[in-house]
Amino acid sequence: MFVLRKLGALREGTVAPAPTWVVAVTWVLATVGLGISTYLTIVHFDTTLQLVCSDNGAINCTKVTTSSESYFLGIPVAVLGLFQYVAMVALCSPWAWRSTRREIHLARLAFAVVGMGFVLWLFSAEALIIKAFCLWCSGVHVVTFVMFVCVIRTVPAMLGWTQPAEDSEAAP
Repeated sequence: MFVLRKLGALREGTVAPAPTWVVAVTWVLATVGLGISTYLTIVHFDTTLQLVCSDNGAINCTKVTTSSESYFLGIPVAVLGLFQYVAMVALCSPWAWRSTRREIHLARLAFAVVGMGFVLWLFSAEALIIKAFCLWCSGVHVVTFVMFVCVIRTVPAMLGWTQPAEDSEAAP
């Protein structure tokens, strides 16, 4: 009965705290994603710079980053990644994780889901259309995937949408 009352309270507007390891891991991941996205954006706009990556064979960063798939609605994908990670650094900061404002946690969840959807599309484009992979892009994809897993396993429980794992054993 205690578990049901606790979940009911969470659904009414309170926010449960996130595990400390999730806060630390997601903030580090967001910072790494921001760093890689910044690098990709700088190289995209500064044509005098070249990506530090192979440019032949299956690993071909130049082929990937200059393909037509490197744009979405006329916007360079690198810029979209930079926007994603500027937002995620803020949304995954320890201060944002401690916030009692549900909107912050919903925004984090939305950015994680949209980011993962975009990664799936980009990975498919690399594998099926471009037929080459970029190591820097793959780094962002891995960071996005791990962050997605952390957020999707944490935020719904924080918002009271699922039963927290520690209470599941105590439930009748």
